[in-house]
Amino acid sequence: MATLHSFPFHPSIFLCLVASLGFSQTCIGFKAKHLNLTTFGTRWSWAGATWYGSPDGAGSDGGSCGYGKAVSQPPFSSMVTGIGPSLYKSGKECGACYKIKCTKRMHPSCSGKPMRVVITDFCPRGPCVTDSTHFDLSGTAFGAMAKAGEEVKLQDAGILKIRYARIACDYSGRTIAFHVDLGSNSNYFAVLVEYEEGDGDLAGVSLKEASMGSEEWRSMQQSWGAVWKLNAASEMQPPFSIQLTSQYSRETIVAKNVIPENWKPGATYRSLVNYL
Repeated sequence: MATLHSFPFHPSIFLCLVASLGFSQTCIGFKAKHLNLTTFGTRWSWAGATWYGSPDGAGSDGGSCGYGKAVSQPPFSSMVTGIGPSLYKSGKECGACYKIKCTKRMHPSCSGKPMRVVITDFCPRGPCVTDSTHFDLSGTAFGAMAKAGEEVKLQDAGILKIRYARIACDYSGRTIAFHVDLGSNSNYFAVLVEYEEGDGDLAGVSLKEASMGSEEWRSMQQSWGAVWKLNAASEMQPPFSIQLTSQYSRETIVAKNVIPENWKPGATYRSLVNYL
């Protein structure tokens, strides 16, 4: 039997439905891509939570999404989490942002204040698998849910029930960056995509060489985590433009000529674009 779900009220949708009854053309300009995470209100759900690594650390040095040492630096600033299979989705949710919180009902040291965390790692065992949803937080993120001065008391609990909600990522104007994989060469190109605002995660990535037509894009495949690859089997001609399609809203943006002619494996190139 189908289940009816309730969604937050959106005035644009309501007006379009009303207009459609009168055969109005009012909704022609309404696009589905505007139904993004900044449009819908916060919807809280329950999850389990543990923490790993050092009490004031970033969990692990990089994690399975591939962000490396960036997890301990701004804008992540160690406020990161490993996640169970239900939300990790084979790495497709790397970069997604969530609010988390715990209240006094869950533990006396909980502050009740929501904190933002970013998915940067995978948790493949224990309660991450047995719970329907589970956050394996960095020590920093777990302690951030505590009242001031009671971080250690909360961490000593080890495991908690928390509330979580998917939110839009906002990195205060930082643009999307592309870190070229060390194994890349003229025939094979792989890149880590970082700091996507809005949805935070990606449904697709495409690459266009300088010699290609304006509408000619080559689809890249997810290699692992937040790394996408293209095995061209022939020499590619830089500079490269990269097209990104977000997972939740399906909005597309293009970082034009972001990878220069003299690109180097291991280098990071910052674009001029982002989703917000």
